[in-house]
Amino acid sequence: MLVRRGPQRGHGDPRFEEGFDSAVTVRALVFDFDGLICDTESSSFETARAIYEEHGVELTMAQWHDRIGTRGRPWYADLEAAIGPLSDREAVLERRRLAHHEQVRAQAAMPGVEQFVREASDAGLGLAVASSSSIGWVSEHLDRLELLDRFAVISCANDEVPAKPDPGVYELAIRTLGVAPADAAAFEDSPNGIAAARAAGLRCVAVPNRMTEGLNLSDADLVVQSFADLAVVRLDELLAR
Repeated sequence: MLVRRGPQRGHGDPRFEEGFDSAVTVRALVFDFDGLICDTESSSFETARAIYEEHGVELTMAQWHDRIGTRGRPWYADLEAAIGPLSDREAVLERRRLAHHEQVRAQAAMPGVEQFVREASDAGLGLAVASSSSIGWVSEHLDRLELLDRFAVISCANDEVPAKPDPGVYELAIRTLGVAPADAAAFEDSPNGIAAARAAGLRCVAVPNRMTEGLNLSDADLVVQSFADLAVVRLDELLAR
């Protein structure tokens, strides 16, 4: 599903060009959500690990890494592989879901995100989110962080658009923004996300978090520690390195 907020402002559209900062040649920015705009990934892992521990099974970061940025096996798959089917699976799933959501709702935006998004929006760039998560999840937390209105497009995986590393959510985002892949840059925190962005033809900046900082992010064009290390007016320079 895709939500478009406000008028489309794409490359070649005079409304887009009038407000655009000519010092930046990138025309659109597409952001992952989980672990990039907000640290949802730590609580996703920690709440799952707590359930594993209750059943005497260890859940390691290494086991979890392949799940980041995509939709794959259920989070409890390794637990059931170790102990057999959970007799109270639905109750366990709901308990873990509630704990995860409660923790995420207490999270602020990742360092530097709010200022960077404001700068990019004020410079006239087209902004989108491309996520493997649901439209409801992404919209709820962007709204909570008071960032929702900054994004013209929210492109999320669903029954018709595959999750990352498939490029579908990125292709849909830039198509709706009305820009060519070469005129856009993506921001990601995981190998699955980077693969999706690159497959869609976008340049990519990796901004790892504590869950992904040890992963191989070398396929990104640039790796920075946080959005505080980025400036919209220097994007072209940074991406050209």
